[in-house]
Amino acid sequence: MKFRRYVTLLSVALASGCSSLTQKNQAFLPPAPAGKEWKLIWHDEFAGEQLDETKWNRLGDWKRRDGFWVQDDAYVNGRGSLLLRTRRDGDRYTCGAVNTRGKFEHAFGYFEARCKMPRQPGHWSAFWMMCDGVGQVGEGGRDGTEIDIVEMPWRDGRLTCNLHWDGYGKDHKSAGYKFSLPETTEGFHTYGLLWLPTEYVFYVDGKEVWRSDAGGVSQVPEFLKLTNEIGMWAGDIKSAQLPDYFEVDYVRVYDFK
Repeated sequence: MKFRRYVTLLSVALASGCSSLTQKNQAFLPPAPAGKEWKLIWHDEFAGEQLDETKWNRLGDWKRRDGFWVQDDAYVNGRGSLLLRTRRDGDRYTCGAVNTRGKFEHAFGYFEARCKMPRQPGHWSAFWMMCDGVGQVGEGGRDGTEIDIVEMPWRDGRLTCNLHWDGYGKDHKSAGYKFSLPETTEGFHTYGLLWLPTEYVFYVDGKEVWRSDAGGVSQVPEFLKLTNEIGMWAGDIKSAQLPDYFEVDYVRVYDFK
């Protein structure tokens, strides 16, 4: 009887564990237009011991805002995550950043990353999209928009989504939305963008947080970026206990089939 009870409890535990694992990795997908369905077209689960550089460019070594982007601060941990580290290196502060420029660029679809945000002040993490056309003026955002799917410069659960177009000079224009989700300060959460030809829809954990067609929606392929940045927008880096990390479990891109 004891053995039978043990087997029963073990079976329940294993089933529960598998269910949790499946739930953890189950993707949220917005409703597809009538007659279409989603297809996974690109992804990285960050498995293995090395960053897949057929997919990603590691950025650096060069100055970025109040710190430096350094290639050594972007790496996988061997347990299925990308780590973007922020640290002090002598008299300078460094952090990690990657992008898919020239390796994967795409227009429209659903773009999602599962991330764990850093805890210390003075630096912020972002999942965003970019293209050369952002610097052009005259077509609004249609020839390229910086699409900030999520940025977290604060440590109290406030987040922001932003759009920038027509360059970064006197013609620069932008639109954005700030909101608060205190639960995102702990653990992993998903951040997604539904990019349609007519609008952008932003999601956190499968819930819509903002939609916009500001600037006229970008109609050109863009590349993905995962970055840490150092600057006073996020507080004083000198008060941070470093190193600190932006951890990414996966990035997935879907398009209509």
